[in-house]
Amino acid sequence: MIKLRHFAGAIPFLVAVFLNAFVDLGHKIIIQNTVFKLYDGPLQVILIAIVNGLILLPFILLLSPAGFLSDKYRKTSIMQASAWAAVAITLGITACYYMGWFWAAFAMTFLLAAQSAVYSPAKYGYIRELFGKEHLGEANGLVSALSICAILVGIFAFSILFELWYPAGSLSEADILRAIAPIGWLLVLNSVIELVMMYRLPTQPATGVTTTFETTKYLSGRLFGKDLQPLVRSKVIRLSVIGLATFWGVGQVMLAAFPAFAKEEMFLTNTIFVQGILACSGVGIALGSVFAGRFSRDYIETGLLPLGALGIAMGLLYLPFTETLMAAAFTFLFIGLMGGIFIVPLNALIQFHADESEMGRTLAANNWVQTVVMLGFLLLTVAFSLLGLSS
Repeated sequence: MIKLRHFAGAIPFLVAVFLNAFVDLGHKIIIQNTVFKLYDGPLQVILIAIVNGLILLPFILLLSPAGFLSDKYRKTSIMQASAWAAVAITLGITACYYMGWFWAAFAMTFLLAAQSAVYSPAKYGYIRELFGKEHLGEANGLVSALSICAILVGIFAFSILFELWYPAGSLSEADILRAIAPIGWLLVLNSVIELVMMYRLPTQPATGVTTTFETTKYLSGRLFGKDLQPLVRSKVIRLSVIGLATFWGVGQVMLAAFPAFAKEEMFLTNTIFVQGILACSGVGIALGSVFAGRFSRDYIETGLLPLGALGIAMGLLYLPFTETLMAAAFTFLFIGLMGGIFIVPLNALIQFHADESEMGRTLAANNWVQTVVMLGFLLLTVAFSLLGLSS
């Protein structure tokens, strides 16, 4: 961390990474907690799965544009444009809160995710430009840890504020949104700070790429095959993407099903406790990421991969047998810890082996595969709920 901090632009970049994750998570928590308060059983699981699906869908639809933009233009320019979009979207979300437009706010989740889909390849590609290949393992560990810390802070901050302003009595979605509307200004404030940080990043040289975006092929779907070629050509990248996609797919099921399980089996109705247990997985990922980063300071420690995979499997085997709040929290913490150890080397391997001219396309393809798998796992979760299977 001491080495990385001294790189020019490191602090603004890391602050921006933290705030981007914090804002993305904040709105999701508001919508998810509203659903948790008003709905029960399979309908609750389905609605939460739809929220998560709206977050994932842009990463599928914007694979080609996101990769193209990141490869053709300066990554700093892409991140700045995304930050401007985040400010506009959070202002729109805040307006929806004040007007009590629940379903409009629900749909705005898609727009917030769309700016993240464009931002993500540029962010991960910029890591190599900023810190260099020799620090990829450590830098990815730090970025992963910061992102998870932002999620943790967001979970507790937004859940606590939600409970403080949650109105008593018979409620509708509109009543809840109007009561908690001031929280929207926290989203706007953090988006503005993120925007300021983006303009403090060192400007990189122009890429020199002169290709144009093939809109016709994109709209017809023919461009997807070309965009996935980096995964086909490199076995290391392909296997790394499969590993990441599997981990995050399993995570989506856990996040979608656990709130209903906690409400039905543990009789929890306070969103702070429910989100707190889910947050334990984030604590674990942050700790695991820091651990993996320390072991990968000057190289990528691939020996951590089987350790992380085995730990995740053991945690998942135990999870259905948890009966108490503490047992569930510990299990989520352990799965997250092993997950952090697992994902950091995989992200570093992808960035290390990606061709410089195809970095954006490779990272966008990585996002696309992960998102397709996560969405598939969410659809299975919805299907199981519709069939009447318990959480």
